[in-house]
Amino acid sequence: MKSKFFEKETVFGLLFCLIVAVPAWLLGLKFPIIGGPVFGILLGMIIAFFRRPAKLEKGIKFTSKYILQYSIILLGFEMNLFNVIRVGGQSLLVMLFTLTSSFVTAYFLGKALKTESSITTLIGVGTSICGGSAIAATAPVIRAKDADVAQAISTIFLFNIIAVFIFPPLGHLLGLSDTGFGMWAGTAINDTSSVVAAGASWSSAAGNNTALAFATIVKLTRTLMIVPITLVLAVYTTRKLARAKSEGSDDGDGSFSFVRVFPWFVLGFVLTAILNTFLPIPEQVSATLVDIGKFMIVMAMSAIGMNTNLKKLLTNGLKPMFLGLCCWFVVAVVSLIVQHFIGML
Repeated sequence: MKSKFFEKETVFGLLFCLIVAVPAWLLGLKFPIIGGPVFGILLGMIIAFFRRPAKLEKGIKFTSKYILQYSIILLGFEMNLFNVIRVGGQSLLVMLFTLTSSFVTAYFLGKALKTESSITTLIGVGTSICGGSAIAATAPVIRAKDADVAQAISTIFLFNIIAVFIFPPLGHLLGLSDTGFGMWAGTAINDTSSVVAAGASWSSAAGNNTALAFATIVKLTRTLMIVPITLVLAVYTTRKLARAKSEGSDDGDGSFSFVRVFPWFVLGFVLTAILNTFLPIPEQVSATLVDIGKFMIVMAMSAIGMNTNLKKLLTNGLKPMFLGLCCWFVVAVVSLIVQHFIGML
């Protein structure tokens, strides 16, 4: 049986997504606050307006699903478990409270707003863990539609941009210490690029790199929460599909299986993190592998954009945006409250 990588129909679409991802990646390097994944989605949505050859479809679908999963594995080379353990002891309590508050807010507000469960989950995960990477890891587990992924990424992006500009002045207004701001930025801003941008802004004014270094390590430590969250969601999805099948629902198509739903790529993420921690892998090699993983995410986001109906996205966008705003606000406030009580501000 031939691998899907080498099927002609898959290769055409895969190469097309790669070509589209190149300018998106370069734009992301030029404007890191926005980031390559957002540019990828935007370019993909522009392409979606035009009719494209049918032979591209299989590869586009493959990219949006499987390349997305493989990219998460490579991100493990960004992790050093010793740093996680060192900082984790200081940040674990803050992370647990922000994670819980984000999911509780997303669940109940999502019910009140009647947003689709997949969008609610993706926004909750993206806000509480690590933005686009967490959404990328969660989407295949809960079988989210491409439009839901695009909606969640767009929502997270908006509040990342806002956070970069307002967190440093707010931190000064609140009288935060360098480590206090680093913890706040690392736990309450989503994507790594935005955390780094906010941390660099603070450190530039402070005349040292304490906030930047601390925020970055806390942010990378948050990334590990992808593992337990995706495992829990895998179990939940399996039970949901099993229940749907027993009730004769269309959602229960008989294909449910824990083995199929289980996020095996997350185990790959853990393995690469372990390898990066305990093997003498040159830093440049690890950085290159991580960059490849991030480029693959841009490829996947480009494919997702190609399968996204922009009109529908804009029409249904207000509720997810409000949900994202509330989750983001709650996480930012809870992070400060917990830090206050443990004396880290």
